[in-house]
Amino acid sequence: MSVAIPRAVIVALAATFSAFHLALAAYTLDLAYSPWPAIVAGSLYVFATVASLGVRRGGRLPLWVAMVNVVVISLMCILVTSQLDPNREGGNGYATWYVAAVGTLMTITSTRRRHAWAWLGTAVLVVHTVVWAGPVGIAQLGVIGSVSWVALSHILSVGIEKARRDAGRFALAEREATDWQAAQEAHIFERQSRLAQTSTMALAMLTRISESGGELTEAERIECLHLESAIRDEIRGRGLLNDAVRSEVRRARLRGATVIVLDEGGVDDLSDVETAYLHSRIADALRATAADRIVVRSNSDDDAVLATVVGVNTATDEIAVALGAHEIDDYSVDVWIEIPRGVS
Repeated sequence: MSVAIPRAVIVALAATFSAFHLALAAYTLDLAYSPWPAIVAGSLYVFATVASLGVRRGGRLPLWVAMVNVVVISLMCILVTSQLDPNREGGNGYATWYVAAVGTLMTITSTRRRHAWAWLGTAVLVVHTVVWAGPVGIAQLGVIGSVSWVALSHILSVGIEKARRDAGRFALAEREATDWQAAQEAHIFERQSRLAQTSTMALAMLTRISESGGELTEAERIECLHLESAIRDEIRGRGLLNDAVRSEVRRARLRGATVIVLDEGGVDDLSDVETAYLHSRIADALRATAADRIVVRSNSDDDAVLATVVGVNTATDEIAVALGAHEIDDYSVDVWIEIPRGVS
């Protein structure tokens, strides 16, 4: 189990380390020709450090803060070294505190994912050191250490960011795998339930067919057709069916009507009360109509209408047929019921 380090602890450590450089600056003020440039440089350093550690906008340092940091370290280099002698006998000691301070500030900048600006500031330090103290100053003043801090910060920051992205992708893949597994288990359960239900409904008739060698009476053949329609309802009708609706659908078919039940979504998340109301309205509509074509359909696209029951009578008299009224578009509506949503 991973343990996240609180941000306050990291900020406190960085602030303590930065304060150490200021202590060195104060301790070596007497080595400078004038202390005031070093004091100004220290004040700028405090401002840049506070801005870098205190300003929060996600995990990345705001661009303006990164730009300010580069300007500040450039001024620090100029201000501090303007009061020091690069050829001083015995060296300047801790009076060159700005080198480590620049390394610290650029490390913070890099850690907060402004790598280009961090390296720009580091380049300013290197170039200034070469100009002021010569190439040998890079080793004598500790510039190599500051460059190493920035490089290590860059490597760690990039690695941590990549690990964070990978962790996010793994978490997403795990959720997708879990959802896929749940969907597969739901499909398996639904298939098993449908098979069990179909087996229960058809077992008696299948036994009869087997025993008779396929020789069925006319009544039994008609019963097979009704049984096939009932099984189809269980597959296509799902949430629109209960015992009362099944009974009314069978009664309508026995009198010769064609009944289609289509569950097209929108009824799975209903409460028990809403589901009971829906089934009751469908059963009442089927019981009240004498139409010879009936369609019961749920509606997942309409926010107002949950389901509709439509019953039509086709034209069958000789005059209507002679006039072409037997075409599929020629019918009279016997019932059209829209069952609203949100009714309990």
